[in-house]
Amino acid sequence: MEHFDGFPPGKARTVTVPAQFFADLLPKIDDLAELKITLYLFWALQQQEGEYRYLTRRELLNDTRFLSGLEPDPAAAATAAQAGLIRAVERGTLLHVQVPGVEGPEDVYFVNTSRGRNAVRAVEAGRFVPGDRDYPIALVDERPNIFALYEQNIGPLSPMISDQLRAAEQEYPAGWIEEAFRLAVERNKRNWRYIIAILQRWETEGKDRGLTQQPTQADRYRYVRGTLSDIIDF
Repeated sequence: MEHFDGFPPGKARTVTVPAQFFADLLPKIDDLAELKITLYLFWALQQQEGEYRYLTRRELLNDTRFLSGLEPDPAAAATAAQAGLIRAVERGTLLHVQVPGVEGPEDVYFVNTSRGRNAVRAVEAGRFVPGDRDYPIALVDERPNIFALYEQNIGPLSPMISDQLRAAEQEYPAGWIEEAFRLAVERNKRNWRYIIAILQRWETEGKDRGLTQQPTQADRYRYVRGTLSDIIDF
């Protein structure tokens, strides 16, 4: 048995599972692959945005980390995963449609919720065609995204700040964002305006020259008198 070291301290990203899953569905599931597939779908769809959220069979079978937990042999793991999908569809937990793909028919799966049922109707009516994603769905070592960093270090999200965070996540490297949050916490400047000012300065002047060192007197003068004087407070 492989040992688990436990969950780390502090806030962690969570996945929402309906309470009905535990009361009505869990007692009915008697197959380990089906159970893992079902939980995987809850996780995978919550990594996405937009009205219609889905997972393709190809994406699932390409996630070698997930498959390794089903069977040690890759071929046997793929067989188990496909069997788990079939059982989850037959039980009614998942909804399955097939759409044309570049390499042949593509199997697409939705969770059987009102949103999932609407998505299936949209596919069948030709209003929505699932396509390739910029980033495939796959299990990786957990790394906090910008929203988790904000909630852990600053406070609750608002719609306005969420839009600003999403834009920053597209513009700046993840490592920069994590370090900027760390610097803000170390200097007790727990606000987004301070963090975005750090990122903008790194982008303009180069990160190695940016706020990784204690500010000089010239830095103080420039920021106290400059356009960021209401943001930067050393």
